[in-house]
Amino acid sequence: MPFLFFIIKELTMRFILALVATAAISSAVMAQQAQRSSDPTGVQIQGNTEIKAEQKDATATAKGEGSTATNTAGAIKGGTQIQGNTKIKATQKNVTATASGKNSKAANEAGVIGGQ
Repeated sequence: MPFLFFIIKELTMRFILALVATAAISSAVMAQQAQRSSDPTGVQIQGNTEIKAEQKDATATAKGEGSTATNTAGAIKGGTQIQGNTKIKATQKNVTATASGKNSKAANEAGVIGGQ
């Protein structure tokens, strides 16, 4: 009889340990999901954010109807929600973005989160 009690106790402890481990792993996975802001143009940050960005000799040229050319380094664009601490380190050197022609776009984006 004492031997049977020991086996039941061991199985119960293993079951509880497996249950706790599963709950801890699933909580960590769910916490890392990316989320969008409820406001499509807003940025929501919960936590510390550090952005270090540097651009040198950057040139952006747009010609034609509806063309867009941009150079962006280290930015959080609209419609983004960040939960937790975030560090962005972006460096661009001799950067050029050129858009020519109808409805064409050109962009150099280093260290950019979210947006389009």
